[in-house]
Amino acid sequence: METAPEDPQPLDPELLADAAAAFGMLAATSRLQIVWLLADGPRDVGTLATTLGQPVATVSQHLAKLKLAGLVRARREGRHQIYVIADAGMVEVVRTVVAAQERRREPDAVRGRGIV
Repeated sequence: METAPEDPQPLDPELLADAAAAFGMLAATSRLQIVWLLADGPRDVGTLATTLGQPVATVSQHLAKLKLAGLVRARREGRHQIYVIADAGMVEVVRTVVAAQERRREPDAVRGRGIV
C-alpha cells in the first residue's frame, strides 16, 4: 500500500521574506535583463549599459541593488568593475521562468499538437 506524501510544512518566515526580496529584485525588468546577460558570463558596467541602451549611472544603480541583495558579485580588473552572478541557482530560476513564459506565448495550435 502506498503512503500519502507528507503535507508540506510552511517555510520559515525569515527565509520566506528573503526569497520574496530576491524575487522583488528580479521584478524590475532592467535588473532581470542584467541577470540574464550576466548568466552568459562576466561583464563590466559599461558593456552592460551599452547592451541595455541605458546610461552607465542607471545600470550602476541596478547593479548596486543586485549586489546588496547578494545576487551578483563584483571584482576589480584594472579600472573596471567586473560583475558576475553570485549564485548559479538563481540563473536556473531565471532561465526556467523565462522558458515557461516563452512556452506560454506559443500559439495554442502548436501547444495543442504536442510540439513543445
